[in-house]
Amino acid sequence: MVTKVLNFIERKFFQKYFFRKICQIGHSHLLNYRAKYKDIINLNDLDYKIFSQNGEDGIIDYLLYSLNIDKPKFIEIGVGDYNEANTRFLFETKNSKGLIIDCIEDLEKKIKKNVLLWKGDLQILQKIINEENIIDILKKFDFLNGVDLFSLDIDGIDYWILKKLPEKFSKIAVIEYNANFGSELEISVPNIPNFNRTDYHHSNLCFGASLKAIINLMKSKGYTFIGTNKSCVNAFFILDEEVKNLGVKLPKIEDLKKYTDSNIRESRSTDGHLNFLSGKNKIKSISECEVINLSSKNYDKVRIKDLIK
Repeated sequence: MVTKVLNFIERKFFQKYFFRKICQIGHSHLLNYRAKYKDIINLNDLDYKIFSQNGEDGIIDYLLYSLNIDKPKFIEIGVGDYNEANTRFLFETKNSKGLIIDCIEDLEKKIKKNVLLWKGDLQILQKIINEENIIDILKKFDFLNGVDLFSLDIDGIDYWILKKLPEKFSKIAVIEYNANFGSELEISVPNIPNFNRTDYHHSNLCFGASLKAIINLMKSKGYTFIGTNKSCVNAFFILDEEVKNLGVKLPKIEDLKKYTDSNIRESRSTDGHLNFLSGKNKIKSISECEVINLSSKNYDKVRIKDLIK
């Protein structure tokens, strides 16, 4: 019993010290790097991981700093247990107000193990988000207006949720896209209730929407695409009227190849094990999957192989 108590105390002390040091080191890096922000040309040169999965922390700091947002109001949908999330560092250091959402079991309990909730106004919702409930949820929590940062990453029907949002729903938006779909296709997985990427295809590679689809949708809502992280996972957007505040070179929408050239190899075999597919073998493995062709007038459901001939 004594050993268990000592192990618990040691674990809690290490966790507290470890997270505090992460914040200190990350904050120091960003403060030093801000002097270089005016010289940055490519957005992904700002990649820097503190609590995010793929370097989003550095890009988000640049955008908030450039738009003079000191205490951001944020929404993040798809946070897991909040160990790795796009808004975690903001909560830890900005005394921000945020709403985080995920459908994992015992969400609040798991997050409380990682976060001191008294440090800020963080609302936690355990819910499966879809196009039918997203607006009501944002209204209920008073997050439909005045949002500074919106992040969406649910590995599923992201496009259809995003489509439901009003114009100019946030100053900054971080939207996951599926680089496996390539740079030319304008497609999304069908709007299936309780979509699960593993159930849809064993490879885990058929989910979400293509970058081109996300860009065109966001353009219709008043946003400019400004780039992605180096891993080619998340696309970044800001309101059209805020572009003047940035110094980065805007991407050429006509050529998105470098933003879909992902070397992430997370594919699974039929027995659920990683099989490390790369290059064209990724889209080949999901060629029989049905997707929605968003470039067609009627949003036709087609097989991927019929679009890549």
